[in-house]
Amino acid sequence: MTHDEVIEVITNAVSQAPSIRALFLSGSYGNGLADEYSDIDFVLVSEDGASDAVAHIWREAVELTGEIVLWWDRTNVPVLINAITEDWTRTDVTILDPGQMVRQTQSSLKPLFDHDDIYQQLPENTPKPRPDLDKFRNEVEEFIRILGLLYLAAGREEYINGVLGVYHLRNKLVDLLIDETDAPNRGGILHLNRLITDEQKGLLMSMPPAVPSRDAMISAQLTYAKAYLPRARKKAERLGMDWPERFEAVTWERLEETLSIKKPYD
Repeated sequence: MTHDEVIEVITNAVSQAPSIRALFLSGSYGNGLADEYSDIDFVLVSEDGASDAVAHIWREAVELTGEIVLWWDRTNVPVLINAITEDWTRTDVTILDPGQMVRQTQSSLKPLFDHDDIYQQLPENTPKPRPDLDKFRNEVEEFIRILGLLYLAAGREEYINGVLGVYHLRNKLVDLLIDETDAPNRGGILHLNRLITDEQKGLLMSMPPAVPSRDAMISAQLTYAKAYLPRARKKAERLGMDWPERFEAVTWERLEETLSIKKPYD
């Protein structure tokens, strides 16, 4: 089945259930950015919320589109059901009661059916949130903390765990780059290409690989520190956030004492 056919089959299957009041597309299908690799995200509105009865109706609908080979029924999130069918079509549904729809917006949804005109009662867009200075400070401090553990990984010869440290620093850099572009409709983890600039992509592609050896571990973490910390400091200045000067300073002092490492930037 094509994705359009899957959407049509599921919509027809659940639209006549009395307890189901509305069904919307969300995610990339809701905002018009879907491609052939996208999963199909739904928001279902039921008077009973995410009940076992509604979950049963949903499973019967998904089974009409193919054999279900993965079914996560309200496992990680109490209102979310994830499914994968035999052709690897991925469908996710968030099941909400009418009162929970107040967190949704028109710009993020595409109505498939809406018996109670819920869509018209939603705000058009979500107001842009204010910068969370505490959250960003925690991100910076976590980057410095992971970097500071480099002396421990080297001393214990924990080069495999050192690879994990490189990955953690990489993720912090990616998050910072995405934040710099302020891109809307961020989507899931596999949408990085449309969230960052060509310059940022070049920076990430120039980063050294994570290799489980002493020299490679040290070199990679220093390269990430050189890329991340100056950019993060500039962001902190723009936001008026106090930089953790003392923490950064003693971290570099510790690395110099134990590994003869000097800060790789001014």
